[in-house]
Amino acid sequence: MSHDNELAGWIKLTLVPGLGGQGLRKLLADFGLPTRVLAAGRQALARVVGDSLAERILAQQEDRAIHAALHWAEGSGHKIVTLADTEYPRQLLEIHDPPALLYIVGDSALLQRSSLAIVGSRNATAQGAANAENFARVFSQARLTIVSGLALGIDAAAHRGALDGAGSTIAVLGGGIDVVYPGRNADLYAAIADRGALVSEFPLGTPPLASNFPRRNRVISGLARGVLVVEAALASGSLVTARLAAEQGRDIFAVPGSIHSPLSKGCHALIKEGAKLVESAQDVLDELRVTAPTIAPPPMPQEKEHELLRHMGHDPCNVDSLCQRSGLTPETVSAMLLQLELEGKVATLPGGQYQRIA
Repeated sequence: MSHDNELAGWIKLTLVPGLGGQGLRKLLADFGLPTRVLAAGRQALARVVGDSLAERILAQQEDRAIHAALHWAEGSGHKIVTLADTEYPRQLLEIHDPPALLYIVGDSALLQRSSLAIVGSRNATAQGAANAENFARVFSQARLTIVSGLALGIDAAAHRGALDGAGSTIAVLGGGIDVVYPGRNADLYAAIADRGALVSEFPLGTPPLASNFPRRNRVISGLARGVLVVEAALASGSLVTARLAAEQGRDIFAVPGSIHSPLSKGCHALIKEGAKLVESAQDVLDELRVTAPTIAPPPMPQEKEHELLRHMGHDPCNVDSLCQRSGLTPETVSAMLLQLELEGKVATLPGGQYQRIA
């Protein structure tokens, strides 16, 4: 039997509405490869998945979608890997609900390498994004592959930092592999396709529906040795990823922040639940027993700290509080803040708040 026929069988079963991963694995356990499942009779199928699903399997006519997927897999840098393939990521085989197949663009070998997931808020602060990018760069230099979800904010910053190092990055998508989402990350999508790997379990053309993202998150954590949460609110999907990782036996790391910031509360909750508190990239490397290459930092120019920064501290604050602390007028403080923001030393936060960037 040709490889295309076998692959077509896998694709066809993943297109059956309502079958899902659990039902598909039951069928594989009873019948073997998908071609044998599809050759089975209605009664035999019904004994495993029930009458309704048995009828759907036998009635499934998605030839156009199957041909489109097979044609897509012939493209340069494209690959479809199934549970039966030796190239299937070993880490994913350890989770209770591994995807039946993966659509991959880019370097599929990255999925077999030691990796760390970095996730966090889409509405990241400037400091949070800088932390994610800098951490990811150090981890990548230590030959860890960075896994994230290509979302705005922390995810995007982690991917960018990882592309600067030797370990590269994997983006796990919440829609079809051919659907670029969010559109603002189109350039990053292209860069990862060229120098990293894009991964999706969803059929081609699948829109990024909200219900897809919890499934996407279990793959992010499943591919990695651990998950680092950089910024997250209490209702953040990043906490879902972290808790899935804990169920999968992965290490959980969290970066603490200001007690006044909503984007720190999710990380603080994880730390209370037992996540390892992270103040530097070395904290994670030590825990994972990974040795980073010694790189001499560039000489830092000795610069006198700006007068206003001395009064800001590291928590968010507004103009009124800075005026009280410094004795300066609102006009002077506002002008100083604008200059510091242009220099990349201060970031504007919602609600008229400002925060210095380390």
